[in-house]
Amino acid sequence: MAIFSALSFLSDRKRPIVVSVFLFLLLSSLFLLFSPAPAALPFFSFPSSHLSSSSSSPIAATPPPLTPVSVPANASSPETPVDASGGSNAGATAPTRDAPQPDRSRSTPPAAVGVRGSAGTNGTSRGVSAGGDGAGAAAAAAAGVAVPSWEVCEVGKGVVAADYIPCLDNVKAVKALKSLRHMEHRERHCPTAPRPRCLVPLPTGYRSPLPWPRSRDMIWYNNVPHPKLVEYKKDQNWVRKSGNYFVFPGGGTQFKAGVTKYIRFIQQIMPNIEWGTHTRTVLDVGCGVASFGGYLLDRNVITMSVAPKDEHEAQIQFALERGIPALLAVIGTQKLPFPDNSFDVIHCGKPLLELNRVLRPGGYYIWSATPVYRRGKRDEDDWNAMVTLTKSICWRTVVKSKDVNRIGVVIYQKPTSNSCYFERKQNEPPLCPSREGSHSPWYAPLDSCLLLPAVSSSGEGNSWPISWPERLNIKYSTISDNASTQFSQEKFDSDTKHWKDLVSEVYFNEFAVNWSTVRNVMDMNAGFGGFAASLIHKPLWVMNVVPFDHPEALPIIFNRGLIGVYHDWCESFNTYPRTYDLVHMSYLLQGLTNRCDIIEVAAEIDRILRPGKWFVLQDTEQVIRKMDPVLRSLHYRTAIVKQQFLVATKGFWRPYSAGSESR
Repeated sequence: MAIFSALSFLSDRKRPIVVSVFLFLLLSSLFLLFSPAPAALPFFSFPSSHLSSSSSSPIAATPPPLTPVSVPANASSPETPVDASGGSNAGATAPTRDAPQPDRSRSTPPAAVGVRGSAGTNGTSRGVSAGGDGAGAAAAAAAGVAVPSWEVCEVGKGVVAADYIPCLDNVKAVKALKSLRHMEHRERHCPTAPRPRCLVPLPTGYRSPLPWPRSRDMIWYNNVPHPKLVEYKKDQNWVRKSGNYFVFPGGGTQFKAGVTKYIRFIQQIMPNIEWGTHTRTVLDVGCGVASFGGYLLDRNVITMSVAPKDEHEAQIQFALERGIPALLAVIGTQKLPFPDNSFDVIHCGKPLLELNRVLRPGGYYIWSATPVYRRGKRDEDDWNAMVTLTKSICWRTVVKSKDVNRIGVVIYQKPTSNSCYFERKQNEPPLCPSREGSHSPWYAPLDSCLLLPAVSSSGEGNSWPISWPERLNIKYSTISDNASTQFSQEKFDSDTKHWKDLVSEVYFNEFAVNWSTVRNVMDMNAGFGGFAASLIHKPLWVMNVVPFDHPEALPIIFNRGLIGVYHDWCESFNTYPRTYDLVHMSYLLQGLTNRCDIIEVAAEIDRILRPGKWFVLQDTEQVIRKMDPVLRSLHYRTAIVKQQFLVATKGFWRPYSAGSESR
């Protein structure tokens, strides 16, 4: 009525013109509101859709990572960054290598209440999409992918749902085991088809982890709410609870006075160990809460800390929450997922035949245990058995000493030649037969024989890699692994340059990733380790994964002074949920989905990725169009860059679940 009253004041000549303009605007607005393709209106300007590239000159499709490609010099403008809570920072610039970034993890993010979480805002910005189940399902149908109705994982009795690891928490398979004598119940028993397509809930009160290096010394209690070790190891100074935090004083079973003094003591009694130059890669077996590896990082040493998921509740979860490299593993009936002759130093652990396999010729085994320095009947028996065994595998005792607290350490060295093995009076343990072709340790039974360090006809092959950091950029050949010699130095150098250029030009400048909050990185298809090498100056570490059915480049990765494992991505990885800040996959998904479903792969990525953090996929546009709607159905915010990169930010959303534990 008010409109018609206003029109009554107009002259008869002007009134039809005004009415026509008003109706035109009204109809145009309604058309814009309900049209499925509003960008078709010529009088409105819209940003590109989420499947559009941020640049008009995309990088050429890139082959698998072992084959390098060139990167254009004309990097285009960055995508709009996405914050950790799932919202968009419109107008902000993407983080670059040189620009200091705000440390968002220092602020308190929205804590998860129960296991329900929040999907965040559903607005979109240039090159960025956010979608819930409806948006993801529609796009998935167009791409030929059937997105499930996501549900929280149902776990077996005694398994905490928020800590669920499908291949280590298969209660039904463990109950069916005929023997537990050799730790079979701590080994991998992956669910058979159908594989898990469910989501792991968040612990009540979960929040983004504290930033490195603060996280080395303290973590949020609610993120890993397992206080058993506080009481169980209180006399060894492993961990304490202080208000809302777990605090790690740096103690351990054999270094109650502090891990820093322990590391310094080893250097004093064994100067040739040369932490951070001669010694770069360490395996810590039965690592506790990984304080040994955490403090070796100060000396440019990277340590793979391993322990089983057992009654020492959440020790590997503590390590990863602290930002320290760690992996769930047990030496039961199967080999560790590492190549032969890979680690420079091994700290503690048994059985020695398997540790001898993964210790580099000339490498050191450090043993600090009560038989080294106590004189009780049981300790003396254990010490005598150790003396006999180390002699039989030709380990030389380098030094045996006690520190000021009377804690003893003995250091052995693995030989670099085969002469000792042939001079033994008894062939016990027997020598392993010569190996032909691939000998991946993935699901391989333990050897009962002694692996010889291979020597070429010229007598070469067991010299030590050059000092760190120079060894990072040299393809040092390990003759004991035939597969590592199939790659030329030229191919290695080209791959190294490719990743250095690509990460510098695109990853640091084009992606909406806040690199200052990235600590734990997973490369799902590592190749030569070039992606990890390109990040070496960042305060982060990379778990380099070589798929078990790919060329065996993992020995080269270790020779570079990096760490990694073999794995099959159709199965769950040996890590707790929410343990990685950035998960990276390059040209792996197409081949992977020939053996398992893309939904299963996405569920595993979601399990190991922390809320507020990033998944980066490099692949063909066809593969990206399949993965994008799946991630959007999980309420990830996604951006497609240069038609070959999908950058997805995980939110705090979880489907509703009434409980977090099955008892």
